[in-house]
Amino acid sequence: MKEIAYVIGVDYGSDSVRSVLVNAHTGEEVSSSIYNYPRWQRGEYCNAGINQFRQHPLDYVEGLEHTVTECVRTAGPAVAAAVKGISVDTTGSTPVAVDRSGTPLALLPAFSENPNAMFVLWKDHTSIGEAAEINAHANRFDTNYLQYVGGIYSSEWFWAKLLHVLREDEQVRAACYSWVEHCDWIPFLLTGGNDVTQMKRSVCAAGHKALWAAEFGGLPPNDFFASLDPLLNGFTDRLFTDAYPADQAAGQLSAAWAERLGLPATVTVGVGAFDAHMGAVGGQIEPYHLSKVMGTSTCDMLVAPTAEVADNLVRGICGQVPGSVIPAMMGLEAGQSAFGDTYAWFKNLLLWPLKQTLAQSSTISKETAEALYQEVSDRIIPELTNQAAQLPLSESDAFAIDWFNGRRTPDANQLLKGAIMGLGLGSDAPRVFRALVEATCFGAKKIVDRFNEQGIPVKGLIGLGGVARKSPYIMQMMADVMDMPIRIHKSEQTCAIGAAMFAATAAGLYDKVEDAMAAMGQGFDLTYQPDATRTGFYAKRYAQYKAHGMALEDLLPAVHTKEVTDIQEEVVR
Repeated sequence: MKEIAYVIGVDYGSDSVRSVLVNAHTGEEVSSSIYNYPRWQRGEYCNAGINQFRQHPLDYVEGLEHTVTECVRTAGPAVAAAVKGISVDTTGSTPVAVDRSGTPLALLPAFSENPNAMFVLWKDHTSIGEAAEINAHANRFDTNYLQYVGGIYSSEWFWAKLLHVLREDEQVRAACYSWVEHCDWIPFLLTGGNDVTQMKRSVCAAGHKALWAAEFGGLPPNDFFASLDPLLNGFTDRLFTDAYPADQAAGQLSAAWAERLGLPATVTVGVGAFDAHMGAVGGQIEPYHLSKVMGTSTCDMLVAPTAEVADNLVRGICGQVPGSVIPAMMGLEAGQSAFGDTYAWFKNLLLWPLKQTLAQSSTISKETAEALYQEVSDRIIPELTNQAAQLPLSESDAFAIDWFNGRRTPDANQLLKGAIMGLGLGSDAPRVFRALVEATCFGAKKIVDRFNEQGIPVKGLIGLGGVARKSPYIMQMMADVMDMPIRIHKSEQTCAIGAAMFAATAAGLYDKVEDAMAAMGQGFDLTYQPDATRTGFYAKRYAQYKAHGMALEDLLPAVHTKEVTDIQEEVVR
């Protein structure tokens, strides 16, 4: 008989952290807990007007302690004593400035309220100017240092964010010894790390966001960065050379954190990774099947045997890195900068008048006004969905382009803007909502087309995450637009379950993560088949989407150039 063993997976999302405690042999969920980041919920340290989105490390630390201890308390002492491993996934690229001990600067009294000393969330686009500079600068070198990240560097990524923070804040610049991804810092914290040079960096974050590649011997050379900006001179010496897959151990749980969490000090802490990468494993990814983690944004993961991919580099995606998803395979990443966020934007737009007028109402009490607002807020997307689903297909309906938070892939460009066109006096809220759903599905198809066009065939689709589980309307449209079936994974917490699978592998309970996937995976409970009566209609609309997108992109270069120039001039000032 196998020894009873349990593992914990911790999933840091954009709005909350979730932990699950599962049976390491069956994948059965024993307990779970979710913690909403309180500072983030209050909108602290963020300014959407300038695309600044920062998160305080205390939200992460408090959320870690709250969710894990609640899981342990619910499961009971016998289960807690049998926990063998814990692994973590996070959003990314979400880096932070740290001192030599590896402590985020915002945890120091002098920087506790400074947004530049906090984690720069993936969706923070304040470094658009720096990303443009990196792309132009890379063309000056014989070695193509962008070849493994799709050929285009993004403002959502590691180096652009570092350079922006160093330029913007002299105090942070003076105190910043190193620059660390969220997914690397949490394992370092749990193992009691106190020297950032000893931190194990994940190949997932390093390869997809920080330009690390085995072919370069690690990161690009110092000259690449020093000639970009003298502020980066010598910075690679304070970073890392080696990077590790998530099936390896980062170390053991420190005595202090073991006591804090109610766990044995013998627990193995796995190397971290990004949420979509571990989520793909939790969703039982298969070679050449695109695993779509659909939440506020989408992250689309594909794995293929490394030998079959060979030297085929897919342009315009978020990189391809050996071992970034499954250690023995090539991991390829793409995605959309706004998916669920697009629907949330429209919901907030519709709710704005209600929120403002209710706050000034002399007819109802403040408590009633707040309750009414919450009720409408909860019902608005389901009702829009219900009404949109009943609309007949019409080629004259409103049309949308889904770049509401810029474009991630194919061909990253965070300066692009979304659009809604073809509006008339009959364009009501359900019709506009339908156009937005259609646009996000068309954006997803552009990604599939890019893989297919460049020799990496997409043979199937796997849907994961909140939108996949909760919106049959969106998933059916996705299947119709793609003209491919899409399987929906049974688990509601594929990222956390994926982290648990990696925890079990890092703890030595499985020889490889594929074995953990087979034993702990929950399978699929639903498949959306394309509707042949609709696929032809969407094919015509998709051709329009591509044409409208090209036209919109052509309209914006002057605006883009001015915006980048303004950003750079502001940096100089």
